[in-house]
Amino acid sequence: MTADVRVWAPRASTVEVALAGGERHPMTQEGDGWWVWRPTVAVLDYGFCLDGGDPLPDPRSAWQPHGVHGLSRAFDVSSFAWTDADWSGPRAGVGVLGGVVYELHIGTFTPEGTFDAALDHIDHLAGLGVDVVEVMPVSAWNGDQGWGYDGVAPYAVQDAYGGPAAFQRFVDACHSRGLGVCLDAVYNHLGPTGNYLAQFGPYFTDTHSTPWGDAVNLDGEGSAEVRRWIVDNALRWFRDFHVDALRLDAVHELRDDSKPHILAQLSDEVASLAVDLGRSLDLIAESDLNDPIMVTPTADGGFGMTAQWDDDLHHALHVVLTGETQGYYSDFAGDNDSWPVGGPLSVLGKAMSDAFLHDGRYSSFRDEAWGAPVDKAVTSGHRFLAYLQTHDQVGNRATGDRISESITPGQQAIGAALYLLSPYTAMIFMGEEWRASTPFQFFTSFDEKWLADAVREGRRGEFASHGWDENEVPDPQQPETRDASVLAWDEVRQPDHTAMLDFYRQLITLRRSEPDLASGDLTDSEVQADDDARWFALTRGSFVIVANLAEQSQVVPVKGDDIEVVASWGAPPVMEEGGIRLDGHDVAVLRTS
Repeated sequence: MTADVRVWAPRASTVEVALAGGERHPMTQEGDGWWVWRPTVAVLDYGFCLDGGDPLPDPRSAWQPHGVHGLSRAFDVSSFAWTDADWSGPRAGVGVLGGVVYELHIGTFTPEGTFDAALDHIDHLAGLGVDVVEVMPVSAWNGDQGWGYDGVAPYAVQDAYGGPAAFQRFVDACHSRGLGVCLDAVYNHLGPTGNYLAQFGPYFTDTHSTPWGDAVNLDGEGSAEVRRWIVDNALRWFRDFHVDALRLDAVHELRDDSKPHILAQLSDEVASLAVDLGRSLDLIAESDLNDPIMVTPTADGGFGMTAQWDDDLHHALHVVLTGETQGYYSDFAGDNDSWPVGGPLSVLGKAMSDAFLHDGRYSSFRDEAWGAPVDKAVTSGHRFLAYLQTHDQVGNRATGDRISESITPGQQAIGAALYLLSPYTAMIFMGEEWRASTPFQFFTSFDEKWLADAVREGRRGEFASHGWDENEVPDPQQPETRDASVLAWDEVRQPDHTAMLDFYRQLITLRRSEPDLASGDLTDSEVQADDDARWFALTRGSFVIVANLAEQSQVVPVKGDDIEVVASWGAPPVMEEGGIRLDGHDVAVLRTS
């Protein structure tokens, strides 16, 4: 690096650049808290010394090959020879909306756990029919293994994954196969070790609190530069790494009482960059608020997100398929004071029709009214992501067991057909498509014993309080916990798994090829459900997805003439007077006239 070295440190009286070997160079104040040094020689590894202190990593470090406590390494983002000049974004510039997203974790996608190793399997994703690969966080954290949500260097790419150059290679290779890339970005907190930002300036505030402590400072003194630190980071992933979308972690914890809200600012600046780059750029929010303001355009007073995760849809599907009703699943069982609408299938019908179950109604888990209704006449279903599994919904279970451990293949096929052919943007969790046998467990690799012990005991205590034997909870710090979570790719070719994989491919092909199934029009979907007989039917234009959730065979009523079975799981369904006969735990996709 021979370009100017700059850092924002408004509280420091002196700032020096520290180079490998101990050499230090004084920096000059630029104004507004910024300091600059103009090197005369190439700089590789460097840090900043505030008021004569020890070297600290760059808050905008691109690479931390010596760990999050060590010196930062310069990285020339322009040195990579991109081959995607004709890339206009996923689905020929349409973007994420209405497509199929595939969430994966680089560290367990392959035994090697690197970007380069992951390239061996992206043809599988293209063949599956995926449109966008969503990569769990890659920003540097302490240790080699982890989920990525303990990152402390948001501009850096985890060295154990291959560093920033490997990420550029991964994105370029995905684009060559027609796959977009979405990066999971965490702006609501930093991890518990290796976070030196507070020494540089007012990056955090005690005016607001979050589950991780003081909130990121978005509306207090000095917040303008903190906001730029976030927005510039997002723009950098789009511009310098060619990503197509960002998934924004837990945006409800971005505490901001100022105008515009940080999400609205981010949305507007990303939209401007998309015009400059000539390709689609998307922002996908993880939000607990159940409020369509998240996906309302900024011009209409909203936050301008392209889409948001929809946990209500997941919870409704999960309860119907598994029968689990503990914790936040309780409302989705129906037949209670909080939602007197019928049983679980009726609740699923509500969520499938309206995007949210909690849309201003009482939530027993939160003990208050929650959410706001979606105006189906103006809001496309594509603005909500539907899924059967995610890293959270698998990994935050005590043993990281997948839903396939507790339901039959037919039940999974029902869940897949309902969400993949729904009016929502669909998302698959890695390995789900072949009914992977491997769990996805929570794991860390912290060096500090006090932190490792705290994570281990906290994890065990949390699940023990819910009735689990703490000895059944995997130790997050043991390498075996991560190793057990690595996908077993040899399963893809085994008969017990190929049937599910073929069914997922068939469903995705239907979604991509049939306009009625590709539509996000929520007003053009109709749901019928019978909680007693346990059948469910979702009508999408000329198609009906019919599911028999009972264990025994039964006739499910279907309207229409000249009914054609275009896809089914299990034994071929039989047309009878009054409907279609399905075996227990079977599903069929029908075309009607």
